[in-house]
Amino acid sequence: MTSDIALSVKDLKTYFYTNNRCNKAINGVSFDIRRGKTLCIVGESGCGKSVTASTIMQLLPTLSRIEAGSITYHAERGDIRIDQLARNGAEIRKIRGAEIAMIFQDPMTALNPVYTIGFQIEESLKYHTDLSLKEIKKKAIDLLRDMGIPMPEKRVDEYPHQFSGGMRQRAMIAMAMSCNPKILIADEPTTALDVTIQAQIFKLMDKLKAEHDTAIMLITHDMGVVAELADEVAVMYMGNIVEAGSVDDVLRSPKHPYTRALLDSIPVLGQGKKQAIKAIKGATPDPYERPNGCSFAPRCDFATKECDVMPDEEYISKSHRIMCANYKAVS
Repeated sequence: MTSDIALSVKDLKTYFYTNNRCNKAINGVSFDIRRGKTLCIVGESGCGKSVTASTIMQLLPTLSRIEAGSITYHAERGDIRIDQLARNGAEIRKIRGAEIAMIFQDPMTALNPVYTIGFQIEESLKYHTDLSLKEIKKKAIDLLRDMGIPMPEKRVDEYPHQFSGGMRQRAMIAMAMSCNPKILIADEPTTALDVTIQAQIFKLMDKLKAEHDTAIMLITHDMGVVAELADEVAVMYMGNIVEAGSVDDVLRSPKHPYTRALLDSIPVLGQGKKQAIKAIKGATPDPYERPNGCSFAPRCDFATKECDVMPDEEYISKSHRIMCANYKAVS
């Protein structure tokens, strides 16, 4: 076991089954989340980012299953194969929230409308810590205060419908951070927040990383956030990681045509209104009728006959890996 790795995912395949059809939502994904580091996973909607997070948390819907691969949590008490645990068994429930926590994308569906915000934050603390009821209440108020929620002593006893969208998101982040988890999975945690609160949340995540050596997996669309926060980046497309490496490898010298197309579609601050912003041509293919070989080939400017076969993953440097037959043609 490598001591700095908190969680290893190896050749993970998660498939969904509906109406006698199979959607290979994750189709052979491998990555490591390191202690005290942030791994950012980027890609278009529908590429498998959130399914990857749900698979790690064992929160998959009924008509889905892990077909192959492994998810290994390197806990202090020894390695735990998360993919082999019962979905709602006692062991995974002990890990969820305490050691591996998740900030969900939609606070409206993730928070229970019939319980107060305070109750929902305190529940995790009651289950996973030895604090007294008085200490738990104080901790819940302190967490809301850290999230920038005004009058936390009053708001702690309010219900989700009494909070704005951004405040609900912050309450959910408070829940995830309450037990100082070893691994924090953040699925677009700041989507509903304004930029000042975004900065505040990312500062808190950095503090968690620095003080508790927390490993963070951050799912985002925002390349600015990636450039600012990431130590490592994985680019996903149609259930595969097509390019991965350090933030410098991927953002400064992208080699996959999809990564290059993603970066070309983002405006650069300071270049004015005359800069060329290129949309990625075409649309994401139907997940039930994927093209043979490379899924990006129908939209790629560099596609050749070689792309009719799924390319193998290749390391182009010690930290930089790619899944593309024609990456050398990408300038």
